Amino acid sequence: MSTSDRPTAAARQRELVGLVADLGPTFAERAAGYDREARFPVENYADLRKAGLLGLCIPADHGGLGADFATYGLVSEELGRYCGSTALTFNMHTATMLLCGQIADDLAMSAAERARHERRRAAMFAGVIEKGHIHAQPFSEGNAPGATAGVNTLAVPVDGGWRLRGRKIFASLSGAADRHNVICVTPDDPTIRFMSVRAGAEGLRTEGEWDPLGMRGTVSLTLVMDDVFVPAEAELLPPGVFDQVASRWPHFYLTLSFTYLGIMRAVMDFTDDYLAGRVGPGARRDNPQKQAGWAQLQVAYERTHALARQVLAEAGPDPTHEQVRRAWAAAVSTMETAPELASLAVRVCGGRSLLRPQPLERLYRDARCGATMLPWSVEACLDRLGRAGLSAAEDGEPYA
Repeated sequence: MSTSDRPTAAARQRELVGLVADLGPTFAERAAGYDREARFPVENYADLRKAGLLGLCIPADHGGLGADFATYGLVSEELGRYCGSTALTFNMHTATMLLCGQIADDLAMSAAERARHERRRAAMFAGVIEKGHIHAQPFSEGNAPGATAGVNTLAVPVDGGWRLRGRKIFASLSGAADRHNVICVTPDDPTIRFMSVRAGAEGLRTEGEWDPLGMRGTVSLTLVMDDVFVPAEAELLPPGVFDQVASRWPHFYLTLSFTYLGIMRAVMDFTDDYLAGRVGPGARRDNPQKQAGWAQLQVAYERTHALARQVLAEAGPDPTHEQVRRAWAAAVSTMETAPELASLAVRVCGGRSLLRPQPLERLYRDARCGATMLPWSVEACLDRLGRAGLSAAEDGEPYA
């Protein structure tokens, strides 16, 4: 039975979200330092490892917590409530676990491919559970918006494996990951391959400086692969399976948005505390203008959150066109509303709310970063939505 046929029970979901909630106050205290120094949240990851959360979406029979896709969305949202950079990088790690776990179980493989995949993912899961391996997932090359388009990283077959040549931009966890899981193609074959590059491998390096507007703790440098050897056993999915994700499991590309739902919740938490006088210069909750602004914030948050939760409940293999369109709409709604909500909170709370150490200015900057994130950037999703149902070729186009 597919892991997606065994949805995580609601009580278990609450328990797993509670693990993050218990860590949350500590993560929130550390967030300003990671932002100020543009430093990876090493201490947060030590706590995640200790809590077993690196294995959140690793099946229980492999020693993990066994969470499904929908549960990951809830946990990621809660994590984003306390530290955006931790949540966004945790997404890169957990996305690989989902790809090789629940999602791979839902996709087509031959019996031989399934057996080989089971052996390889068991080794990967063991590295996380037993050794605390952190996985990164740098996909973007900046060539095209599609998940399977514009991939120029080349995997050349050699004895025992492959030699990889190429580069990935915005490679989060650049200096922290134990494995960098990249998509690539082989010579004269556009089929997407998914391979794991060991940190420290000869020919692997990062380059560039990291001083961005927001999400500063992700440390997303450029990853360069210069004839890096990757053993055959480090190909994490059978050839062609990753291509199936874009057409059969497109909700996978929604995972980045969960972090931004958490940031929105953090904005609401702060505004509530600020207007009530629990933080800041004093209570303003009796001011009619502030009450009107607070009402606007609640409407914007609840509208976006309701759509996101509906889409999360629909996530799974072989969605209908309507469900995919709704997922695109949810991605746009979340990524656009997050900075709008933060901006409105600034107006409602007033100028002193932007002063450090208050977190609102950091939340505002972090919220601005979501709209450009590929492959489901706001522009890409709007483009697809604009053509949805109007194009005769829609049935033949990949969803990502």
